[in-house]
Amino acid sequence: MHLNKKEILEQCAKMCPNTLLETLEISFSEVGEDYLIAKMPVTPKVHQPDGVLHGGAMVALAESVGSAASYIFLNSKDFFIRGIEISANHVKSVKEGYVFAKAEAIHRGRTTQLWSIKIRDEEENLISVIKLTTISLPKNK
Repeated sequence: MHLNKKEILEQCAKMCPNTLLETLEISFSEVGEDYLIAKMPVTPKVHQPDGVLHGGAMVALAESVGSAASYIFLNSKDFFIRGIEISANHVKSVKEGYVFAKAEAIHRGRTTQLWSIKIRDEEENLISVIKLTTISLPKNK
């Protein structure tokens, strides 16, 4: 990695203000050599009408952590990262606490990247399994 772990988490935190990440209270909590973890509180703000975590909020969490991981691990100051495909399988409901999304690379190509993102609750129960494809688009100089 080109930055130390503390610097990476600080860089991720700088991406959050005035975005969906701030609205959903998503924060980045851990980084390793090949993964990035973000967490989100499960409150009525992200519930569906029957009081459980909305699947769309989980997908937003997953795309946020996967896109941030692409940006960080590709050292892509010359690229924009965009999600181009996402699929999710929600396997368990959660009503409160926090959920944690761990993005791990399946494929890190120059143009496209494929991420496996598992969302777990505070007891490590699997909540959702998500596959995200991102693309690196060159910034115009």
